[in-house]
Amino acid sequence: MFSHVMIGANDLGRMVAFYDAVLARIGLDRTTSLQSVSPAGVIWQKDRQRWPQFALRAPLNGKPASAGNGVQVSFMCSSPEAVDAAWRTALANGGSDEGGPGDRPIYSDDFYAAYVRDPEGNKLCFLYCAAFSDIPPSETA
Repeated sequence: MFSHVMIGANDLGRMVAFYDAVLARIGLDRTTSLQSVSPAGVIWQKDRQRWPQFALRAPLNGKPASAGNGVQVSFMCSSPEAVDAAWRTALANGGSDEGGPGDRPIYSDDFYAAYVRDPEGNKLCFLYCAAFSDIPPSETA
C-alpha cells in the first residue's frame, strides 16, 4: 500500500481547481489552503483518514513539472457510476479523454475504468472492481 502520490504542477491554481472538482466525485477533499501551501504541497484525502493522500506541488528543484511517460495515477471508485462521474467531471474541467468508461476484460472480469489526462498531461485512471465491495465503505468513494 502506498502512503501518498505526488505530482508536479506548473499552474497550481488551475490544477487545484481541476482536482478539487474531480476528486470530490470520488470522496477526496482538499485539506490544504492555497494560502498555506508547504513543501508537502496541496493535499487531498478521505474524511478522517490521514493516509493515503494525493498531493500536488511545484517541483522543489525549480524546473518545470512534466508528465511521466508510462506513469498513471489510478483512483479506486465505489461504483461504475462513480467512475463515469469522475471521468465526465475531469473532461468538463480541462481534462482530455484517454479512454471512456467501460469494462476492460483484458485486465480482469470485473475491471471497469475510464482514463483521462489532467490539464498538464498527467494520466489518470478511475477504476471500479467488484472486489472493492469487500473493502469497508469508509475506504472507497
